[in-house]
Amino acid sequence: MRAIWTGAITFGLVNVPVKVYSATEDHDISFHQVHDADGGRIRYERRCEVCGKKIEYKHIDKAYESGDDTVIITDEDFAALPQAENDEIEVVQFVPSDQIDPIMLENTYYLEPEGKSPKSYLLLRQTLEDTDRTAVVTFALRNKTRLGVLRVRGKVLVLQGLLWADEIRDVDFKGTKSRAKISDKELELAGALVDQFASDFTPQDFEDEYQVELRKLIDAKLEAGDTLDTEATFGEKPEDEDTGDDADVVDLMEALKSSLDRKRSAKKTTKKSTKKSSKSA
Repeated sequence: MRAIWTGAITFGLVNVPVKVYSATEDHDISFHQVHDADGGRIRYERRCEVCGKKIEYKHIDKAYESGDDTVIITDEDFAALPQAENDEIEVVQFVPSDQIDPIMLENTYYLEPEGKSPKSYLLLRQTLEDTDRTAVVTFALRNKTRLGVLRVRGKVLVLQGLLWADEIRDVDFKGTKSRAKISDKELELAGALVDQFASDFTPQDFEDEYQVELRKLIDAKLEAGDTLDTEATFGEKPEDEDTGDDADVVDLMEALKSSLDRKRSAKKTTKKSTKKSSKSA
């Protein structure tokens, strides 16, 4: 498993160095498009509609259309935006876990402790477990500022992306407002049906039957010799590159004390300002 991002979780002055890994993978069988006559690979070309030339990806910018006008945004423009290269997962709130609406959840990532000592990682993990709270965080990934949550899964900290509030659609379905009367007998029968299906959730008991049958079909074709030479048809695959850096170890006690002192000072300043305002009035 290869890390896709290296950075640090920060809450107050506490710094938790981590490596980020994708927690899930797609089990669907991947296909290429080929010519039905000779099995040749079908490839899509990036071709400019103005000059007609085939364009390499490094020479492609992004454009936004606004009526009759188009604005071009370059890689340099994107890099200049705030948070574009931020390598911190910043904790902004600790909230009751039941306040996180599952509809907002996106991709899930595993966080591995990085650096010489995992103590700050273990501290955050234990704190989340003891307080029964979820950490709401902001972070940047693939040039996008994101909202997310940190929670504990077994012995691992997990980062889950969240949709922004304005990305959740409001609905007003007419049928949900129906005043159709549900009888006691109907409720009793529905409850009995639920009881028949009631059990603990065991995800390992479920299987993607379509993918299983598809794999059988592919294996049968391979066994029958109904194949093409892969390298001659598709070419070679690029090799993956691996990255990783060591992070500094922080003095946890000092960081925690300083964070609390800073928070208390901020509260005192707010109270003094409130008193002065009241006297002035």
